[in-house]
Amino acid sequence: MSDTQTVFSVRDLDFYYGSKKALSKISVEVLPRKVTALIGPSGCGKSTFLRCLNRMNDTISGTRVDGKILLNGKDIYAEDMDVVTLRQKVGMVFQKPNPFPQSIYDNVAFGPRVMGMDVNMDDVVEQSLTAAALWDEVKDDLKKDALGLSLGQQQRLCIARVVAVRPEVILMDEATSALDPIATLSIEELISELKEDYTIVIVTHNMQQAARVSDFTGLFWLGEMIEFSETNHMFTKPKQELTEAYITGRMG
Repeated sequence: MSDTQTVFSVRDLDFYYGSKKALSKISVEVLPRKVTALIGPSGCGKSTFLRCLNRMNDTISGTRVDGKILLNGKDIYAEDMDVVTLRQKVGMVFQKPNPFPQSIYDNVAFGPRVMGMDVNMDDVVEQSLTAAALWDEVKDDLKKDALGLSLGQQQRLCIARVVAVRPEVILMDEATSALDPIATLSIEELISELKEDYTIVIVTHNMQQAARVSDFTGLFWLGEMIEFSETNHMFTKPKQELTEAYITGRMG
């Protein structure tokens, strides 16, 4: 598969926290406008891998990367890669909702303002909140404190904040683990809608969620990617015995 057919092309990725090797020889292709799920037990490297995709691990001292991660054919660890631009193209939604202690409007407008985007801010706010399936719930309360929203609404607001800067990829690190079942379902439905316009990579501890929302699934185990395939194949005809053991609950 050529780089032009992929969004991310990861080749022989090793990652270190100091002298500890956390990821080993990860190679995978992430396709456009698909949902890719990363599953595996706690501490297996899936969140570390996710943070490599927009260099969030750079904020941790003593970390090191070997191998290549290409975004649309360009090495994201090249010297001429602007990390701010990278993180605009590859946004992230975290495990716990983290809205700023500002109004709903200002949360969504924050990114475009900081980046100096020449846009109609009212339009951007409405479009982003609509994309995050939140507009109808908050359109009359845009000046209210975002911290007054429910957790599920806060998480959708954080998604709107990412969408506002027009990314190509949205990363979600356990984005529903702090939410109740109804809010979780809302986010899962939103993911299915967002993939019409965005490439999405999610980390989830919930295998049923991976099966419901993803097109491709990768299983991490002790820093290695044991298997990567179309989700239907992964959950019905896994190639590796370890994959079958994990999915059926016999291991992990």
